[in-house]
Amino acid sequence: MRADAQRNVDALLNAARTVFDTSGVDAPAKEIGDLAGVGVGTLYRHFPLRSDLVKAVVETGIDACAAAGPQLSAVHEPWEALTEWLRRFTEFLGTKRGLAPALHSGDPAYAALPGYFLEKVGPALAALLDAASAAGVVRDDVSALDLIHAIANLCVPVPGQGPEYNQRMVAVLVDGLRTP
Repeated sequence: MRADAQRNVDALLNAARTVFDTSGVDAPAKEIGDLAGVGVGTLYRHFPLRSDLVKAVVETGIDACAAAGPQLSAVHEPWEALTEWLRRFTEFLGTKRGLAPALHSGDPAYAALPGYFLEKVGPALAALLDAASAAGVVRDDVSALDLIHAIANLCVPVPGQGPEYNQRMVAVLVDGLRTP
């Protein structure tokens, strides 16, 4: 891909992420293009279907979340690395308005995302949990998959509550991970 085309794709993904966070995944394409500084034609040239754009935004978010694990481990003690990663993971899950219904819509474009998610995020979280368990700061009877499912459930929007509520509930869960 040419450098200018890659810049357009990056700008579109960043704009779509921002717009999806505030307006949901059904936001107008023009809003995304305007924020990216490109025309709607450029948006559709790179992402012909809405599902292509949603999938790309989700995949880049998953990749960033997975990459944060080793980065955090390199600069923090195991407990801090784990809790910071879980905070970021919670933000990732909790700020995507309308994403869950889109992903569960039956659109075949999203069929591979759950596997992609677990393949990328699972090992990152498992490494953080293993390091924290080896350091004796977290219980050893909770798996990465347990935490992924628990946090995903705690990030389901609650009527009348904002994302802060979900973050607080995840914080309660995380406190329960500590060894006595």
